[in-house]
Amino acid sequence: MSSTVPAVPQIPVMIPWLGEEEAAAAAEAVRSGWVAQGPRVAAFERAFADHLGVPHAVAVSSCTTALHLALIGAGVGPGDEVVVPSLSFIATANAVTYVGAVPVFADVDPADGNLTADTVAAALTDRTRAVVVVDQGGVPVDLDAVRALAEPRGITVVEDAACAAGSVYRGRPAGATAQIAAYSFHPRKLLTTGEGGMVTCQDGDLAARLRRLREHGMSVSAADRHAAGGGMVVETYDEIGFNHRMTDIQAAVGLVQLGKLPAMVERRRALAARYRELLGPLADGLVADPAHGTGNFQSCWLLLPEGAPDRTEVLARLAAAGVSARRGIMAAHLEAPYKGTARVPLPATELITGRSLILPLFHTLTEAQQDRVVAALREAIG
Repeated sequence: MSSTVPAVPQIPVMIPWLGEEEAAAAAEAVRSGWVAQGPRVAAFERAFADHLGVPHAVAVSSCTTALHLALIGAGVGPGDEVVVPSLSFIATANAVTYVGAVPVFADVDPADGNLTADTVAAALTDRTRAVVVVDQGGVPVDLDAVRALAEPRGITVVEDAACAAGSVYRGRPAGATAQIAAYSFHPRKLLTTGEGGMVTCQDGDLAARLRRLREHGMSVSAADRHAAGGGMVVETYDEIGFNHRMTDIQAAVGLVQLGKLPAMVERRRALAARYRELLGPLADGLVADPAHGTGNFQSCWLLLPEGAPDRTEVLARLAAAGVSARRGIMAAHLEAPYKGTARVPLPATELITGRSLILPLFHTLTEAQQDRVVAALREAIG
């Protein structure tokens, strides 16, 4: 009679913190009969804007569509160049391409993976219309330094705060001081609506335009037409818009998640601090808070030490031990759509993307699981 060895219980890299409260909120939205963009979306926008302390928030279908609308709102179009980090999910560069502009890759600070004023300056040309800075892995970028460089030149700075809900920049929520910022509510982020995103801005006219653009360019939203009663209000379409709407079901979940965000950040920061204690000398490669703020540890990434085995081998050894780590942050300039387009050397980008990995970190991670992760990592590195 043959016997099999039980599989090692797998520790995932991420689990969204969702429960009965989110399920009940979604069910209530379904029972209401209003499941498309409606009153819950409006409530989520108000709550998110209040959380950040900004005047305007516009809910959309993803952070990618948020960036798309942000760039349109910034006046970026064909013939323009936009400085972006290559060290970011490819959507950052893709959003620039969507509006017909050219993404120009800049290098990052090797300590935190973010653009700096110096790396941006090296990529500027007389065609630069905007800069997209990214709060990589939830680490807040030094926005003030980049704005001080860009804005006197007439260059708009858009903050890609996809990962940064719950992070803090100079005493305020990350993204709160940006002229335009974009957030993600993907399940890999702390605050999730399944899919979804948000654009925040300081200007009321811009916010009104973004609301029209997300809904095919309609002059009056479907919710407002319904409230006015039947066909009493006839909308017009004054410019080409898009279908970038969030649903009320998603917004219902988002409202619950927003209330849990402080607890999420506190827990993740505590777990990251414990990783730092457990890792010993390996913690030298662990991402840390910058001088100008605190991160939410959306991604707890680690730079492998010199002399370590190839990262692919380390990941394979971790998987065999039941630990689901991931490769570190990607570099867009190494992917097929943008290969060969980098104009300046990107040594820090290539170092981080080649030697970093993301450790498991989620709200319900136990100390025993964390101990297993660290032991497996030590064994994998040898």
